[in-house]
Formats: sequence, C-alpha cells, structure tokens
Amino acid sequence: MSLPCAFRMAAAPLALAAALLLSPQGAPPAHAAAGAEPVTLGPSGLPLPRFVSLKASKVNLRIGPGLNYSVDWMYLKSGLPMEIVQEYDTWRRVRDAEGAEGWINQSLLSGKRTALAAPWQQGKQIEIPLLAKPQEDARVVAKLQPGVMGTVKACDGKWCRMSFAGYDGWIEQSLVWGVYPGETVED
Repeated sequence: MSLPCAFRMAAAPLALAAALLLSPQGAPPAHAAAGAEPVTLGPSGLPLPRFVSLKASKVNLRIGPGLNYSVDWMYLKSGLPMEIVQEYDTWRRVRDAEGAEGWINQSLLSGKRTALAAPWQQGKQIEIPLLAKPQEDARVVAKLQPGVMGTVKACDGKWCRMSFAGYDGWIEQSLVWGVYPGETVED
C-alpha cells in the first residue's frame, strides 16, 4: 500500500527568520519526560503539549498569533497531525512532524487523533508493518511507506491500533509521530 504524504508550501522566504525573531522565550518542551504524559495546562485548561489534527484541507501557518501576521506555510492536507506547544487567545502555536512551528487559529484544529508512520524515515526504501495483533510476530495486514497518515484508534503505551486507508491493525507506538512515548489513547 502506498499513500502520499501531506504537502506544505512556503508562503514567504523571509518568514522563517521573522518567526525565529518573534519566538517567545520559555516555550514548553516537546513533551514531558520520556514515557510520561504531559502535565502542564494551557490557558484553555487542556494539557500542553498535546496532539491534534488539521480540520481543513487548506490551512495557513502564521509567524504570529493573529491574521495580521504573515503566512509562513500553507498546509494542503486535512487530518495532518500537529503538536500544540503554546496557546494565546484563540491561537495555537503548533509544530509539525518536520519541526516547522507557527500559529494556527483553534477553529482550524480538531481533537481527532491522527499520526504519521515513521516520517523520519521518508525517502528510505523501507516498509513499516501494520500487524493483525499487537505483537511482533503477528500477521502483516499492510506494509506502510514512511510518512503515510492514519487515524489513531487506541494506544496502550507500546502499541497503537490505527487505520490507514481502510486497513486496520497495530503498529509499534515508537514508529508513529502523533502520539507521545508511553501515552495511552482510548477508543
């Protein structure tokens, strides 16, 4: 099975430099200590950091929290997982799987959990097994290319039950971006 990964387009060549200059000091770490769930609460009362996904198929990533800030990237894939690392009013500072950061209005984000299969392996000729059961010697349901996006159904801290283009199965949690190490996700 081969599925395309999400795309993003550069909107302004100098926006990255501006974003770095405008980065707030003391931004929270990517996640709590390895194996621990996030414990810091943002102004919304929800944990920071946390994973969400894009609601729309066209979403602007801005260099600051407001419409008056320039667009740094445009995401062209709904459902793409994002990590919220900071909140300001109705804006969320997010990070994508490639490490790009910027601001998106909360109305364009969803609590639906999605994840990417080993996006750090993109460009390599490897396949990631989607298994029938949460065990290494289980039957292979599908072979995933790095970067393919799926829906997270549940995770137990070691394995995640996910759906990729109609194929349901289990994948090692350490092979997905969109769920923290050791995090549990319930149906």
